[in-house]
Amino acid sequence: MASVIPQTNMTAAETLPDAWDYKGRPSLRSSSGGWTSAAMILGVEAFERLTTLGIAVNLVTYLTGTMHLGNAAAANNVTNFLGTSFMLCLLGGFVADTFLGRYLTIGIFATVQATGVTLLTISTTIPSLRPPKCNPGSEACIPATGKQFAVLYLALYLTALGTGGLKSSVSGFGSDQFDESDGKERKQMIKFFNWFFFFINTGSLGAVTVLVYIQDNVGREWGYGICACAIVLGLVVFLAGTRRYRFKKLVGSPLTQIATVFVAAWRKRRLDLPSDPSLLFNVDDIPAAAAAQTQSKKKSKQMLPHSKEFRFLDKAAIKDTESTTKGKWYISTLTDVEEVKMVIRMLPTWATTIMFWTVYAQMTTFSVSQATTLDRHIGSFEIPAASLTVFFVASILITVPIYDRIITPVCRKLLKNPHGLTPLQRIAVGLVLSIIAMVAAALTEVKRLRVARSHGLTHDREATLPLTVFILVPQFLLVGAGEAFTYIGQLDFFLRECPKGMKTMSTGLFLSTLALGFFLSSTLVTIIHKVTLDKPWLADNLNEGRLYDFYWLLTILSVFNLAIFLFCAKRYVYKEKRMTELGIELEEGDDLVCH
Repeated sequence: MASVIPQTNMTAAETLPDAWDYKGRPSLRSSSGGWTSAAMILGVEAFERLTTLGIAVNLVTYLTGTMHLGNAAAANNVTNFLGTSFMLCLLGGFVADTFLGRYLTIGIFATVQATGVTLLTISTTIPSLRPPKCNPGSEACIPATGKQFAVLYLALYLTALGTGGLKSSVSGFGSDQFDESDGKERKQMIKFFNWFFFFINTGSLGAVTVLVYIQDNVGREWGYGICACAIVLGLVVFLAGTRRYRFKKLVGSPLTQIATVFVAAWRKRRLDLPSDPSLLFNVDDIPAAAAAQTQSKKKSKQMLPHSKEFRFLDKAAIKDTESTTKGKWYISTLTDVEEVKMVIRMLPTWATTIMFWTVYAQMTTFSVSQATTLDRHIGSFEIPAASLTVFFVASILITVPIYDRIITPVCRKLLKNPHGLTPLQRIAVGLVLSIIAMVAAALTEVKRLRVARSHGLTHDREATLPLTVFILVPQFLLVGAGEAFTYIGQLDFFLRECPKGMKTMSTGLFLSTLALGFFLSSTLVTIIHKVTLDKPWLADNLNEGRLYDFYWLLTILSVFNLAIFLFCAKRYVYKEKRMTELGIELEEGDDLVCH
């Protein structure tokens, strides 16, 4: 590539000041980045989504039908797998920002994911790695052994590790291919986020239709084998773009900054704060020996004014000779402190969106189990139980353009907001829809049990009830529409409100709510299963259980959560408004949000 670079005529307009090629040279604008590079990165994300959801959405039927787990245990395994996948995004983000960079992180963790899915494929192919076939619930049914579960869990959690590391860096590395300082490329970056969401759901659609059908009708080994091939293909496409990618220098993890502020504040907890905030340590006070680092910080951060909230953190910026010479774990700049305060202000919103993903988790667990008991035929064709989630994905894809073309113009006129609904308003709509979905799910389960009792099928675990599976469609549609509002609302909120120097952490904060939502679902299922053991709500035979009571419990918890969310949202002041009130203009790129 060096031979095509005109060394003598290279101008500032041709090269990018903060991006380098794969050999460490300044990137040429004309031959690097842009949509060609972004498309290759989007490809690996689409295949990752296809693979992860292709495993997760039908995993509950594999665990109950093949590995002979009960409904509660199977549901917990699914939610723990998904929760771990999303929680490991924080680890992946830390590794990418601190050690490897986004490119290497994607490449390495995609390889780990491919290894996990390959092992999963092998575990479904070798007979000794699964128990003998039997009728679920019969005395002849032998549960899977510890060795068989060990291989299965190793495969699943290798896949989860790969998913977390890959997902943590894909959106960030994709946005790196566009120059924020260039107006044209900045608009392309906004479109990139829209296409990113589209590709996620395209992969989801393929997973819940084609892959689920293959798993149920051709064989699990074929379905999981396709997943393994898909992620390998995505990795090959990703690596093929190496020469065109734009690389950014490592800036360190925002988690380190947060930790250093808290440690420095704790070490100085007995010191008194100065009466004048201008006496606190800031970027301009960094010693001359670190001048180069200072310039870097000034470019990546905006000087922030002092705020009166969380004043105990201000102690991290108290000046004293000993701290200044010892380093960042003893003293932080006031700007660093204020950025950490911004993150703390976001935590109530972060916490109150977890419940939505607990409701979401039921669509891949108990809702699929419900579908297995119902009539799934359309003529002679039988719909795979897990494929009912196609209504969930379709609802997302339909809701997004409806919001963009209908709801946004109406809200612009009524609410006088150029973007339509604010991020917090979007999240609120999603939370309301999740509540309605749980009400619909509870009423549907009551009807399903009534049919089972009226036909004397209560104790027949394998019976197909004379009731169409499409009665489950409303709960899938409502949760899908809720995700369209909540997902984009959360991503918009975290991108908008995170400090500029912590943009990479916004994705991690968002995805951690998904992880905690799945883990909360596992916790609730475990508690309910133990507390209601005599008259189980979550019986292995759903016809003998009271799943509707579990749905009512989720409804009550969701209503309580919505009340807390609205209380916190009403008091939240957006960063843009906070800065405007202080007479400070945001730097170009700070208002970049995903619509």
